Amino acid sequence: MAGNGRLALRTLPGSGWVRGSGPAVLRRLQDSAVVQPGFLSKDEEETLSRELEPELRRRRYEYDHWDAAIHGFRETEKSRWSEASRAILQRVQSAAFDPGQTLLSRVHVLDLEPQGYIKPHVDSVKFCGATIAGLSLLSPSVMRLVHTQEPGQWLELLLEPGSLYILRGSARYDFSHEILRDEESFFGDRRIPRSRRISVICRSLPEGLGPGQPGQPPPAC
Repeated sequence: MAGNGRLALRTLPGSGWVRGSGPAVLRRLQDSAVVQPGFLSKDEEETLSRELEPELRRRRYEYDHWDAAIHGFRETEKSRWSEASRAILQRVQSAAFDPGQTLLSRVHVLDLEPQGYIKPHVDSVKFCGATIAGLSLLSPSVMRLVHTQEPGQWLELLLEPGSLYILRGSARYDFSHEILRDEESFFGDRRIPRSRRISVICRSLPEGLGPGQPGQPPPAC
């Protein structure tokens, strides 16, 4: 069971943000599922939150997603940002994406209410490319990845406010991922209480699409 702390292994001695079912999955995903804690300063977190709040407040929380992957959410796609926020997103691009990768022009913003959650799913290659990178705001959460063919292989990421997570390659296509609901939100034996969570998600371009092509449903990440 992924929730059994006695089975937890870590990517690096003393690292408290990634745990998995065994050494093999940790080696396999060490470059494909990455957490950078403290990527944002407190001021940067507040900058993004302040900019997003007025737009999110105009939307109601929803309980039926187009692919049934999310419960208790509101979301938007944002392409216009303040100068301070653009500088943050540029740092995300430099940290998470290869120089040759083109990003979708619209950034996906996903707001989960305290009881909201994201169900296990694998993102469609039609809607975003090989890499996604997300900033976590307001609340800690636990992301769980489970191999689609071998469910005994799993990885969990502790996403604290201000952290950056990166999923690419095998972590995107061979593993489902989910954000645990509050009552299941444990990282090993450690309880991770959930409250409202905002994620700001940058995505590489799907193969064959132009960066500004409209009408692409965002992934649930």
